[in-house]
Amino acid sequence: MSIFNDIRTAFSRRDNALNQLLLINVLVFVFLVLTNAVMRLSGTFEYYPSVLRQFVLPSDLPSLLRHPWTLLTYAFTHEGPFHILFNLLNLYWFGALIREYLGNRRLVSLYVLGALAGGVLFLLAFNLLPALRGMVGMPLLGASASVTAVIMAAATLLPEYTFMLFLFGAVRIKYIAAVVILLSVLAINQGNPGGGIAHIGGALIGFLFVKQLQRGRDLGRPVQAVGDWVGALLSGRPRLRVSHRSTPAPAPSAPAPKKSAFPRPEQDEIDLILDKISRSGYESLSKDEKQKLFRASQK
Repeated sequence: MSIFNDIRTAFSRRDNALNQLLLINVLVFVFLVLTNAVMRLSGTFEYYPSVLRQFVLPSDLPSLLRHPWTLLTYAFTHEGPFHILFNLLNLYWFGALIREYLGNRRLVSLYVLGALAGGVLFLLAFNLLPALRGMVGMPLLGASASVTAVIMAAATLLPEYTFMLFLFGAVRIKYIAAVVILLSVLAINQGNPGGGIAHIGGALIGFLFVKQLQRGRDLGRPVQAVGDWVGALLSGRPRLRVSHRSTPAPAPSAPAPKKSAFPRPEQDEIDLILDKISRSGYESLSKDEKQKLFRASQK
């Protein structure tokens, strides 16, 4: 069927990370919905919690030890249609910014790190805080921690970027991120402490991810290395073997000056870009001007 060909094509492309993340969330959601329906109709619905347990993150450590993969799979798991719709819309809007400025691999790294940070903070809170110990057994599911990491990273990277919001008009992304954090804190007070705590974990890693990247340290490299290893394992590509031959040592020469990965924009260019922002706003910048502004912030 063409739908399976479309899915295979989407995952075969290396420049399609945002769509792949969206598609994984949708496929897991569809699988759980269909499984739920089949079990209800077949009279075996009492086994559905066991199926769901393979995806959601438990708050008690013994269950986590039996299902360690759920520290990541929970971030692709939704049950309610509005829950997945809200998360995927935000992932699409803010993930497009991260993908445009930082690339596909860093978007995936940020999503995974957001899930891990949110999950770890959730586990620590439910096993160490006295007020939450009595709630151990409540699982965590949903992409909210990863999405919050993406939102916070975008706000840290491009704080003056504006979105046109229905009823509100143009709103700077830094204010959207502030509202997301506020709602996460409110969730702790209004019956969803696990979700709120996970969101805060995702927000922290999103902020640190960009700040460290601007200092030249990529927190996502371990995630990328694991992804490359798994990709090579699944594709069956043999590992490259490097052979060495003895060759005469070259004559010593003066060391070449180090070059940065990206050329730094001149200060005159940055001044012109800043003047343009003051006159017409951030949205008036071209993609090239936005990238120059970001590279200048890495100095």
